[in-house]
Amino acid sequence: MIAGAFGHVFSPETYVAMIPAFIPSAPANILAAIIEFIIGLALLHLTYSKYGGLGFAALMIAFIPIHVFDLFRDHPVVGSKAIAIGRLAIQFVLIYTGWWIYKLPQAKQEMMQ
Repeated sequence: MIAGAFGHVFSPETYVAMIPAFIPSAPANILAAIIEFIIGLALLHLTYSKYGGLGFAALMIAFIPIHVFDLFRDHPVVGSKAIAIGRLAIQFVLIYTGWWIYKLPQAKQEMMQ
């Protein structure tokens, strides 16, 4: 998440290309960077990792419309239609991963860090 946040700042063209034209791309890109950075920090800190997992799952849910929008473009930003379908499928794995982190008992979270 933290690496992705820095990517939004230092390589915005990668992310801005995925943002639909009706969304202001610069503010959306910066907002995504800030949110990803905060979630990344939360995931790294034992006290907040549970909430980081929940935030991660929520963010991945929020990104689904962008990936669906990309899938239905004539030329998806991620490459081909097959890659866009795979990317959308991975999104659901990422959502589950965030939820799993959120639901982990505290003792297991302590062991993971």
